[in-house]
Amino acid sequence: MTAFVNATRIFFLGGIMSYRALFNWLSPWILIPSFLVGPIAQILLFAFLGRSAGVASDEFFVVGNALQYAAIPCLFAMGNTIGDERQEKTLGIILSTPAPRVPLFLGRAIPVIANGFLVALFSLVVGGAIFSIDVPGSAYFPIAVVTLVASFSCTGLGLVCAALSLRVRETAVLANVIFGVLLVFCGVNVPLDSLPEWMQSVSPWLPLTHGIAAARRLADGATFSSVTGDLFREAGVGALYVLIGMAMLSYFEWESRRRATLEVF
Repeated sequence: MTAFVNATRIFFLGGIMSYRALFNWLSPWILIPSFLVGPIAQILLFAFLGRSAGVASDEFFVVGNALQYAAIPCLFAMGNTIGDERQEKTLGIILSTPAPRVPLFLGRAIPVIANGFLVALFSLVVGGAIFSIDVPGSAYFPIAVVTLVASFSCTGLGLVCAALSLRVRETAVLANVIFGVLLVFCGVNVPLDSLPEWMQSVSPWLPLTHGIAAARRLADGATFSSVTGDLFREAGVGALYVLIGMAMLSYFEWESRRRATLEVF
């Protein structure tokens, strides 16, 4: 019972403290351009480009870009929760404790999931208001559920980035590349059936693809039960990346101890 209580405390309190430490001495106002202005600018850019090209409706671009922008906190924040510990030379201290690794690392994902969810939800609401998107009232809650699952899935990919931070000096460039891959491959601004076949074969294995498809169908009036397949597939992709990320963290921790490269000098 004591071990369970300790693991729970590490999971929740450790995750919250680690997330707060991401911002160090920076003012919380730094969140506004990163998490609030950025997604709206992206929505405006691609929505007006889409209007000019006649690709799809405004709703298509608002939903796709709003959900995809959850990748910013999910990739960068998740990677930095571990990468920053390495940079500040505190990771060795943390890993020298007897704390179980699963709650230690997964607890850091909870605030990140919430962050990605709120960013995507804000973008959906504001982007929908700007372009006067007509969404059925019954779809609001299901879309919020889909957005939460998509944020979890993307955070799973962020955990893989976090594991890679044990092998490289910083993951910002990698996270930017992955963000661009999600933007292109997940049907954010181009319908999936318009992509080359090899890209269509990759898309289902990436976070956000199924979540964006489900959110668009809900916005068009589909029932929640009709998108549960996409929802479970999105959750499954996220769970797969979580397992891969945890396995990589375990291996790279062992490898870093063996090579004495746990910290950056």
